[in-house]
Amino acid sequence: MLNIFLAATLFTGCDKNNGNEPEICTTETVGIEDIAFENYPTVDCSTSARAVSVAAACKLLGIDYYWREPIAFEWTMEPVAGAVPDEYSDFFSTRLLFSKTHGAFENLINGVADIIITHRTISPDEQTLADEKGVSLIEKSIALDAFVFVVNKNNPVKSLTVSQIQGIYTGEITNWAEVGGNNAAIKVFTRPRNSGSEEIFRTLVMGDLEPAEFPESDIGSMIQVFNEVIDNEDGICYTFNNYKNMVARNPTDVVPVIAVNGISPTEQNVENRSFPFIAEVHVAIRSDLNHNTFAYKVFEWLQTKNANTVLTDCGFIPLNKIETAERFGVDAGNSPYGGAVE
Repeated sequence: MLNIFLAATLFTGCDKNNGNEPEICTTETVGIEDIAFENYPTVDCSTSARAVSVAAACKLLGIDYYWREPIAFEWTMEPVAGAVPDEYSDFFSTRLLFSKTHGAFENLINGVADIIITHRTISPDEQTLADEKGVSLIEKSIALDAFVFVVNKNNPVKSLTVSQIQGIYTGEITNWAEVGGNNAAIKVFTRPRNSGSEEIFRTLVMGDLEPAEFPESDIGSMIQVFNEVIDNEDGICYTFNNYKNMVARNPTDVVPVIAVNGISPTEQNVENRSFPFIAEVHVAIRSDLNHNTFAYKVFEWLQTKNANTVLTDCGFIPLNKIETAERFGVDAGNSPYGGAVE
């Protein structure tokens, strides 16, 4: 089956133009009555969820948007040139924040942001801050993704078991030959504490196991993950499959993804959750948010089938689409990605 993360635009509202023109994502959807630039809430996000934040705002405000080729390294979701009125030229920098996961949670707890979109739920450190502030959050899952491990293209290892991955990151397995690879020391890369991928790694992959310390291998940015495994033939690190294929856009022949327990992160294996490491995209608000505000209405909208095209335009599998199909006894894998089954 074609991997949804590699070909998301085939299933979405993005129109592929002839020549070198960008694929434009149209704004036809059921939105929120009377929402406008002036009353749009302040939304913060993680690196991996930035596209969702931008696409949702564009969709709700009637602005066409597209995936822009990288100026440096990352593809980004952007409004079409000239679509935003001049008087709102600063909207995307002032209302749509990009503080990364930990910063987004801090901003939500401190009242700087109304809504956040991230790949994980609140961390222990962030919960401590929330408790100190007397704040509680409401967190809802809206989409599925795969949490994957990447290696150098010359690494002969194509699959690892969950226990082998855990062994590598606890320091019990130190040589690729121990898992069927070359006789070479494993170069283990990690992400900083409180980053989205690091906390997901600890909870989803390691569970009660404590990772070993690899301080010399701490990678500051998500895009650097790929630079490190490209440059280090014996390297391994983790990332989100959506980020790899939609933002970094590193194909398998450049940066291979390791199968886990022999299972690859295909569309079907993510939808049916047979891939061992399934990550969820979350939207969160403070529990004291007034339900009559546009912030709360956006929070609710992101959980409905009306937001499905936003999620698929960004390369994610909408959780609402899967649950709706299952509820009506329809094979979710056969329904189009324009929205959930009615």
